[in-house]
Amino acid sequence: MTDADTASPGGDAQSAVSPGGDAQSAASPVGGVGSSPVAASPPGGAGQHEYAVLHREVRFTGPMFSVVSDDVAMPGGTHAERDFMRHVGAVGVVALDADGRVVLVRQYRHPVGDFLWELPAGLVDIAGEPLVHAAARELAEEADLTAVSWQLLADLHTTPGCSNEVIRLFLARDLTEVGAGERYHREHEEAELTTRRLPLDDAIAMIFRGEITNAAAVVGLLAAARLRDQGFPVVRPADAPLPPRRT
Repeated sequence: MTDADTASPGGDAQSAVSPGGDAQSAASPVGGVGSSPVAASPPGGAGQHEYAVLHREVRFTGPMFSVVSDDVAMPGGTHAERDFMRHVGAVGVVALDADGRVVLVRQYRHPVGDFLWELPAGLVDIAGEPLVHAAARELAEEADLTAVSWQLLADLHTTPGCSNEVIRLFLARDLTEVGAGERYHREHEEAELTTRRLPLDDAIAMIFRGEITNAAAVVGLLAAARLRDQGFPVVRPADAPLPPRRT
């Protein structure tokens, strides 16, 4: 990838963006607070059954997700109830420094009951915030870092059997530490959050030893290693459409 392919403030790259640049170059919201749904009813292919929602009951509503029960039209004229979590969406960052080291964070996750090695990541919970801006915010809040170069890395449905969550992962390079007086004050679980920089290949080895199990971290690290080995090509525009999800 040439210098022209890597975005910087004021640059004109079409496939990578700067969090401080034009919001039109950034990705659209995942479907969080104040944003439009990505797909109200994902269309099936030609000849496929349409799994229409006949009735919906909201079981729980919270700031991060809600739980709903849908009565869904099934093939053959039957119908069945399907419960799932409607999630606001998320972003994550694979941050690589000039020495090829990746930034990992270790954070307590209550549903697991343990600390996990993860990527800097967070919710898309600010209305109208472009996804690359959300990713830059999370990198600063969780890792005390900013980045000049940003490009889209991967999208994934984290748990499509029970949630509509989509997380968009970005690759961030040209890192700079946030000044001590400007750092985000962490609280709750994040008060004990720790960071570590290690060679990307060492992080990949942690995956295969079972030491990194967070889905977004596994995908992001493997994808970043693949792009590194190929010379960091831009594989998709930063504002590429997100995968479909029912909202």
